[in-house]
Amino acid sequence: MDLRVDRLSHLYDRLEVLRDIDLEIRAGEIVCVIGPSGCGKSTLLRMLGGLEQPTSGQVLQVGEPPAGSLNPLTYVFQDFALLPWRTVEGNVSLVLEGHGLSAAEKEERIADVLDRTRLSDFRRAVPKQLSGGMKQRVAIARALSVNPAVLLMDEPLSALDSQTRELLMDDLIDLWDRERFTSCYITHNLAEAVRLGHKVVVLSRRPGMIRDIVEIDMPLKDRSLSNPRIGEIQQQLWTMMRDEAKAADHELADG
Repeated sequence: MDLRVDRLSHLYDRLEVLRDIDLEIRAGEIVCVIGPSGCGKSTLLRMLGGLEQPTSGQVLQVGEPPAGSLNPLTYVFQDFALLPWRTVEGNVSLVLEGHGLSAAEKEERIADVLDRTRLSDFRRAVPKQLSGGMKQRVAIARALSVNPAVLLMDEPLSALDSQTRELLMDDLIDLWDRERFTSCYITHNLAEAVRLGHKVVVLSRRPGMIRDIVEIDMPLKDRSLSNPRIGEIQQQLWTMMRDEAKAADHELADG
């Protein structure tokens, strides 16, 4: 299933947040969205998932979700959103409740995603026993358990230290190589965008408009930051954003 954004604009009262966004997220690709603070990145993601309705324009789901999909669109948040009194498997099972699955079907899905995210040995652990990186892996496993068509990821690595962030990026790349999942990935981190994005969408400062869409035609496995081409793309993105990022920072501080 593809997602297509058609002339999407949004206002909060009189504040124009997004203007005339046209975007396509094709099945099997990761689309990273970057831009200055306050440019509407997270607002766009909420509209992709149907949590908010745009003032004008629309989000279209094109094609069918994968077989066995319980939720075509599923979120992964930056703060993990785990229930502290539930175990790893209990947190994953939470999103399977209310779908009419048998106990055996739930167990099959839970075992499958814990294996895919390398969490099988920790299924009885509770969140306080886990590192930040492992907590986010649980959040990813929970999202995958419903077999979504598109993962909507809202700065999922921003709460992690740099070493853990690198390890989780490696995990996501390994997972994509095996499963070719589809994702819209919001980030303020340019290194994440160039490591993970098949396309990088650059938004302007508020009101957020698409300044450019940079396609990176390079296998994800080859995108270490020591690769000169990756460094060049990251610098290209920063050059494009720098002045507007400074202006947005002053705008937020003054506002």
